[in-house]
Amino acid sequence: MAAAQLTTDALAEKHRSTLDQALDTIRTRAYWSPHPEHPKAYGENGSLDAAAGLEAYKALLNTRFELDQPGTDAWTGAETSPYGPALGIEYPHADIDVLLPAMRAGMAGWREAGAEVRALVCLEILARISARTHEFAHAVMHTSGQAFMMAFQAGGPHAQDRGLEAVAYAYAEQTRTPGNADWSKPQGKRDPLELTKAFTPVARGIALVIGCNTFPTWNGYPGLFASLATGNPVLVKPHPRAVLPLALTVRVAREVLAEAGFDPNLVALAVERPGEGIAKTLAVRPEVRIIDYTGSTSFGDWLEANARQAQVYTEKAGVNTVVVDSTDDYKGMLSNLAFSLSLYSGQMCTTPQNLLIPRDGITTDAGPKSYDEVVADLSAAVGGLLGDDARANALLGALVNPDVKARLEAAAGLGEVALPSREVANPDFPDAVVRTPVIVKLDGSKPDPEAAYFSECFGPVSFAVSVDSTADALELLRRTVREKGAMTVGAYTTSPETERAVEEVCLEESAQLSLNLTGGVYVNQTAAFSDFHGSGGNPAANAALCDGAFVANRFRVVEVRRQA
Repeated sequence: MAAAQLTTDALAEKHRSTLDQALDTIRTRAYWSPHPEHPKAYGENGSLDAAAGLEAYKALLNTRFELDQPGTDAWTGAETSPYGPALGIEYPHADIDVLLPAMRAGMAGWREAGAEVRALVCLEILARISARTHEFAHAVMHTSGQAFMMAFQAGGPHAQDRGLEAVAYAYAEQTRTPGNADWSKPQGKRDPLELTKAFTPVARGIALVIGCNTFPTWNGYPGLFASLATGNPVLVKPHPRAVLPLALTVRVAREVLAEAGFDPNLVALAVERPGEGIAKTLAVRPEVRIIDYTGSTSFGDWLEANARQAQVYTEKAGVNTVVVDSTDDYKGMLSNLAFSLSLYSGQMCTTPQNLLIPRDGITTDAGPKSYDEVVADLSAAVGGLLGDDARANALLGALVNPDVKARLEAAAGLGEVALPSREVANPDFPDAVVRTPVIVKLDGSKPDPEAAYFSECFGPVSFAVSVDSTADALELLRRTVREKGAMTVGAYTTSPETERAVEEVCLEESAQLSLNLTGGVYVNQTAAFSDFHGSGGNPAANAALCDGAFVANRFRVVEVRRQA
């Protein structure tokens, strides 16, 4: 171990109350966050304000990103912002045969530190990341294509909340079993049998985090901090288009570990050369015992089938659905759905895709509305929301890669276009590819497994699917969730019977449900400490962010018995 500059007492004084609050909140499911959402909250107590954060980000461009980790054999990097500019940053390329043994070397000391110290060190890492939220926001924006405000919030405080939530669950699961116990078994007239027992949470081994392009921190932090807090070294393999946010995270983690007297190689970075595809190689290494992955179904299925030596946690594709039966706030429903379809150009794993609407229409507080009227009014709501280019840019961000643009353009040929997509100019970033959503009408009266609405079409594409009745909508919902999975389900109804029926489908198929959202909460948003992201019970994901199951199998309890 290095000489500790961050003592256990100092860490406890700074972070124990935050850990206690997090532990209390995961029990109550109330709202709480220690990380401010507003950009103006930063700039004091060592945190970077807006100007300093932007300058810190700019200082990273066109440089070598030094990490001083073992096994660096070359430099690589080819990130280009979805807004146009190349980042020009080179990262260390690792010789895995050198790096992995170095990562394992610090495991004993990290294990001996105990669950509380590990949690407090993780909280210090998160606190330092939080202080640099403005810098991270630009890194997320220019690797994911999120608009700045979304990159700031989702890539900053919301991601940090998810990391802290994972630490809280990890601590709770590790401390569920006492560290020591005295055991005495009566033997009648004979002396009792007596043992002392020690119970130690023991890490599985190296944890591999395979990062995603769209939400590198929000999707990356739960697995990273769940594994680190349970004693596992963590190797971060970012998406090649979104390296910088996770590279910054690794740098901060290594600094804190060293200052706390632990081996900094407990957290390391693995950046691939263009086309190298090292995720498959790393995933089957015997040293890798845990894998966290967000991305395509095909690679997630490959990991689950082939990385047999590891505990694999995946979030894959799903077909998110909204059932529209009736509403007592027609305007609010349209406004809520329009925002949900538009946010980040639909490039969220929680964005609604299929809108199931009875062909004979729905009842509303504004009178009965036919299927065609509902679709036309929703299209008008989206058009109105995004009619001003400045507001459109702030909501849409940029398309993250050419594949999304290709899917968007192809969607117009799948059916009758109710709302065509339009190009939006971004005056600050002329090379950004910004497009409004397309809404396509499809017939769902005879469900066809080859129909477009039976597959995820990731991006700003939504299908208004006409069905014969609400009952048929629920059967289509059930089949879609069971066969393809869903991260979110939404429904609008004024009928208690229909509400119960939708709820029953979601309970039976393990899908997270939002009912009658008409205000400022949207189906594609989840709050750490309170909402579960995914359920782990349908094909869209085999884990939930975050619950006890997400952390408990990252360690095992080893018992040592001694004669008393």
